[in-house]
Amino acid sequence: MLSRNNRLTLYILLAMALGIAVGYGMNLNMEEAARKGVADNLKILTDIFLRLVKMIIAPLVFSTLVVGIAKLGDMKTVGRVGGRALLWFMSASLISLLLGMVLVNLLEPGVGLKLTASGDASDVIGKTQGFTLKQFIEHVFPKSIIEAMAVNEVLQIVVFSIFFGVACASIGDYAKPVVYLLESVAHVILKMVTYVMNFAPLGVFGAVAAVIAIHGLGVLSTYAIYIGQFYLGLAVLWALLLGAGFLFLGQRMKELMRRILQPITIAFSTTSSEAVMPKLMEELERFGCKDKVVSFVLPLGYSFNLDGSMMYMTFASLFIAQVYGIHLDVGTQITMLLTLMLTSKGIAGVPRASLVVVAATLGMFGVPVEGIALILPIDHFCDMGRSATNVVGNAIATSVVSKWEGELGH
Repeated sequence: MLSRNNRLTLYILLAMALGIAVGYGMNLNMEEAARKGVADNLKILTDIFLRLVKMIIAPLVFSTLVVGIAKLGDMKTVGRVGGRALLWFMSASLISLLLGMVLVNLLEPGVGLKLTASGDASDVIGKTQGFTLKQFIEHVFPKSIIEAMAVNEVLQIVVFSIFFGVACASIGDYAKPVVYLLESVAHVILKMVTYVMNFAPLGVFGAVAAVIAIHGLGVLSTYAIYIGQFYLGLAVLWALLLGAGFLFLGQRMKELMRRILQPITIAFSTTSSEAVMPKLMEELERFGCKDKVVSFVLPLGYSFNLDGSMMYMTFASLFIAQVYGIHLDVGTQITMLLTLMLTSKGIAGVPRASLVVVAATLGMFGVPVEGIALILPIDHFCDMGRSATNVVGNAIATSVVSKWEGELGH
């Protein structure tokens, strides 16, 4: 008999296969206007699932992070765990960006490619206007925790929770009732996660069927080289991440991958790594990571450690430059890479964040920002891979930091 967890994973995979079949059938047999109407209605299933997940992210991050920091005990420990986590995040981000840069230069997917823009990029380009240091700061530091929670700005919630948690740790017994209350809240929210995940197959079916109905499988052949080379890059990145994980975790990597298979599948099919954050927390704790480390490192990772998105950003930026025949020397590419590394940190939580960051960076380096429209039709298919990779990167990072802290149980 399949366990409940494995049963849900099987249902999600079946929903994905059914979504492809239904979407392809619609694409072949329905007129464009009718197809779009049905696809919009199918997306409602995905919206319901993602909304259910998003409604629990803010209270979950706040309650678990405050409890985690209060349990860590003092500023020294918080600083040490945070420092180790950021060291891993920065290293992984740099490797992901460099890998994207090396592959695009070696494989040259955009050279000689005659593409015409078949998407409207105005919404993405609109979000890049005035991307300044001020905007960056606004994305990091909240002016109101209520507002940050209302719009699910994970990074801002993390900043507030760190201050709140450190204050709880520093006043000792006075804070015990608050910490105990938040610990109870965290347990209730994690129980809600179990209920919400039952909607995952419906969300997956809606997402996959809608995108195949609109774009068809034909769009994949037009961009086959670009998609193939991007996924080759992701495969190399996975090999590096799994290799690094194996180096620190040894044979337990197999168990970790088995535990996070369901979150990876959901992230891949819904193109949202945020959608699996609550489930990922649960699975990492079952794997043996202590709750105080998971609740501190994982929310940080969702803001600072998006390995798949990082690689995609250099890949997409240089691909667009190649399509326009713009040659960027190595020095310029490295500057672009460092710019991407910085700008991406302040824009976590923005829809289509990767594309917004790419558009903002293209403008800085004289590459036409409208080039974003060239990759819009297949952004969803690339987003599937990068979302799944973000989940793997954060799971390994959290497990390794737990091991470094001597907090990884069996």
